[in-house]
Amino acid sequence: MYHVLIADDHAVVRSGLAYLINQQPNFEVIDEAADGTSTYLRVEQGDVDILVMDLSMPPGESGLITTQRIHEHFPDVRILILSMHEEQEYINKALHNGAMSYIMKSSSDDELLKALKTVASGEEYVDANIVMTKSDVQQINSDGVDTNLTGYNGLSKREREVFPLVALGYSNKEIAAKLFISTKTVEAHKANIMHKLALNNRADLIRYAIHHHLIDF
Repeated sequence: MYHVLIADDHAVVRSGLAYLINQQPNFEVIDEAADGTSTYLRVEQGDVDILVMDLSMPPGESGLITTQRIHEHFPDVRILILSMHEEQEYINKALHNGAMSYIMKSSSDDELLKALKTVASGEEYVDANIVMTKSDVQQINSDGVDTNLTGYNGLSKREREVFPLVALGYSNKEIAAKLFISTKTVEAHKANIMHKLALNNRADLIRYAIHHHLIDF
């Protein structure tokens, strides 16, 4: 039995996906999440085999970044992106960041189920409606790290969890409660983030986050 986590900011979408997936033999939806931070924290708890995730789940961390973080720390979790974004840039970035599959929300249920079963077997699957060029494949398979994001990529796992919450204006107390850590620990992480990214204040951090597409509002 494959345990599936559904991550989407719309409850009706989560319900529809859960109903569809639970009808399939060998698949069971064990939980749902509505934003990137909650998705990562749920994966961190364990027992998730497949993650079906949207890329845009405001407010919070960009789904592209969540994909990268989960793939880095939990490589055994198979990530299937289900998104309205049809831009090739999003598709290439998501697959480069570790997603095994990319499906359009405009596609049929059959296409999603085909992707789900393919991913479960350990193989990659891209929506039949997406045309991949040789250049796209090269971008997906490239080893290069975005030089503009070297500072962000140098943040620790916990600092990357704190980052979007600070950008969105959560207080130290709210961040502490959300991540189950102390306010003093939050303050330490915030100081480290500002130092590593050479930022002076929250306004600089917000500009940095928006410029690099790190959060969704």
